[in-house]
Amino acid sequence: MALIIPQNKSQNLDWINSLRVIAMFMVVIIHTSSPLIMGYGRVPVSQWIWGDFYNGLARFGVPVFVMITGALLLHRDYEIGDFLKKRLGRIIAPFLFWSLVYVAYAWYNEDITFTPDIWADTKIVLHQLKYGSYYHLWYVYMLLGLYFVIPVLAKFVRNATEKEIVYFLLLWLAVMLLAQPYLSRFNPQVDLHYFTGYIGYLVLGHYLAFKEFPKWVNRFWIGLIFLLTLTIIVAGTYFMCVSTKALSTLFYEPLSPAIVLLSSSVFLLARFTTVKMSPWFKKARDFVSAYTFGIYLSHALLLDFIGDPDNNLNINWQLCNPAISIPVTAIVCFVLSFLLVYIISKIPLGKWVAM
Repeated sequence: MALIIPQNKSQNLDWINSLRVIAMFMVVIIHTSSPLIMGYGRVPVSQWIWGDFYNGLARFGVPVFVMITGALLLHRDYEIGDFLKKRLGRIIAPFLFWSLVYVAYAWYNEDITFTPDIWADTKIVLHQLKYGSYYHLWYVYMLLGLYFVIPVLAKFVRNATEKEIVYFLLLWLAVMLLAQPYLSRFNPQVDLHYFTGYIGYLVLGHYLAFKEFPKWVNRFWIGLIFLLTLTIIVAGTYFMCVSTKALSTLFYEPLSPAIVLLSSSVFLLARFTTVKMSPWFKKARDFVSAYTFGIYLSHALLLDFIGDPDNNLNINWQLCNPAISIPVTAIVCFVLSFLLVYIISKIPLGKWVAM
């Protein structure tokens, strides 16, 4: 079966906008449930299992973001300079702004200390910008790297046959498998590291978005793959922790076969599912979708704020039973993050750091 790139751009964007909002919410779920996961051995197992479930469920968030990027960008022709100017311009301004916000937040929390020595303080800030001023900003560094390679990769994808694209993906998966701890002893001396990292998710997103699948590939089988993979991730994490008597996140790793399957099944479910939306709901979804990058950059700050006991809010996984508190906390954080970046976008020049 061939790859079919639809001419109707709005048709292609419709399900992708829904998927983008879902993926962003899943990222918030991960960061909401992670403190509970990290408490393995110190919190009741009955509570920890819910953290395991939600964290495993949400692990497709970042990979799906990258797959969406591949689906939207790899089938186009670019002039390298224009592409980098346009894409990097959209990322660098909000990234620098929020990085400095998190530097200020670290200073407020006394995690870093400034002195009267301006040069010493400047080096502290530059160090924070070099390595990431907060835990979730790693994604931006990864995305910047992908943007540098997209103009070249897009030329390959546009001119490659389906067989060549599948060959690329199979090599990527093979190298990923050999990198797993349980298979590392089979890793050959042949250097295959050219086919590693999130670049595979770019090509996978393009392939799954435009592949013309046979009729038997439908939501039932895809949904079954999703449920089986989710079970493997959640149960596998639990039994690994029990057997090692320590926290193990092996099944959560984004560059692992289980997460590739989970992300692919979610991506295809979104593509093959048609949801009838009222015009106002669709407009609201598209409106929120336009702010997902700002939500990503800001949500960690809001998550800390609403969960801080000093603010007398205590909205976190400890609010009540984690089965309820994790999604409730994530919803509150998501909504507040959206409102924050929306308000910032209304300030003069604010749209450059909010979207």
